[in-house]
Amino acid sequence: MKATRRLIQSSTLAGGMILLLALPLLFRSASARNILILVFLYGALAQAWNVLGGLAGQISLGNAIFFAVGAYTATLLLVHAQLSPWVGMIVGMVVAVVLALIIGYPVFRLGGHYFAIATIAVTEIARTVMTNLDAAGGSRGISLPLVRDAHGMPTDSWYYLQFNNHRLPYYYLALALMLLTTGAVVLIDRTKPGYYLKAIKNDQVAARALGIHVTRYKLFAIAVSAAMSAMVGAFYAQYLLFIDPDVTLALQLSVLIALVAILGGAGSVWGPTAGAFVLIPLSEFTRTHLGGGGKAIDLVLYGVLIMLISIFQPAGIAGLVRRIRRRRPRRSGRMLPTGAEEIASETRPLV
Repeated sequence: MKATRRLIQSSTLAGGMILLLALPLLFRSASARNILILVFLYGALAQAWNVLGGLAGQISLGNAIFFAVGAYTATLLLVHAQLSPWVGMIVGMVVAVVLALIIGYPVFRLGGHYFAIATIAVTEIARTVMTNLDAAGGSRGISLPLVRDAHGMPTDSWYYLQFNNHRLPYYYLALALMLLTTGAVVLIDRTKPGYYLKAIKNDQVAARALGIHVTRYKLFAIAVSAAMSAMVGAFYAQYLLFIDPDVTLALQLSVLIALVAILGGAGSVWGPTAGAFVLIPLSEFTRTHLGGGGKAIDLVLYGVLIMLISIFQPAGIAGLVRRIRRRRPRRSGRMLPTGAEEIASETRPLV
């Protein structure tokens, strides 16, 4: 039975990968491919948030600050030092980790909604600073220079991470980012740090009593989350070719990242990815078809759908899938385990 289940899971995963690789052949329009790229990027950002908010239970509404660090670092190094965005991406990840540790140590002394409010405050402070920092473009933002060939025409360059003529590489790079962050979450979830983070999420006092260094693992979670977010931010700057505080440090961005993960299933491995595939196309569809009249009908509908999902399925898409699987009978006629039995069967020792 286990071998059959693993074979089915492997076949499903392989089929999903083939489908993702072939999607550009099915959707050739620029708008469709742009939506797919946004799905992958928000899927990666949601997975980054999932490490901190899902596994560790620290609800952050300020992950945009780490996204902005990656975007600004890669852009400034490209504009002022002509360094490849690949180098800027690595430097941005390092800077984001250092900033995360500086922010995390005092902020983790707060709990519950106070922690969430503190992350909002830190991001708003960063937004104010960047808006008034002329060296980083200020409120005007920064436009990235186009890579040009010998005749002065825009061209493609892997070194400078720009694809002005054939934009298909952006699709596969965004897909690679989503798969990379998802793989990192799978690795963390199935190893000791993941068990410790989930123990901290369930009961910090009990986790500390078991000998888990709570602050250390919280810092680990925010550092990993920051590095992933900065990596996506560096890529996004090269994809958009323009950044400013309203693009990279908006509160709406932090909220949307959290919503994608929560409504997909925070704490699960595949939930944030599923959330991106549902919410981002929905958001783009409502904005495109209902947002043109200036009456914000798209935002109203989008908000209503989010509330309905939150009320009737608070565990997100991943929780809905688990519920369906529990209700489906086995071949022997015995029903699948109940929620309590399933949790008990998946419990692993913390040490």
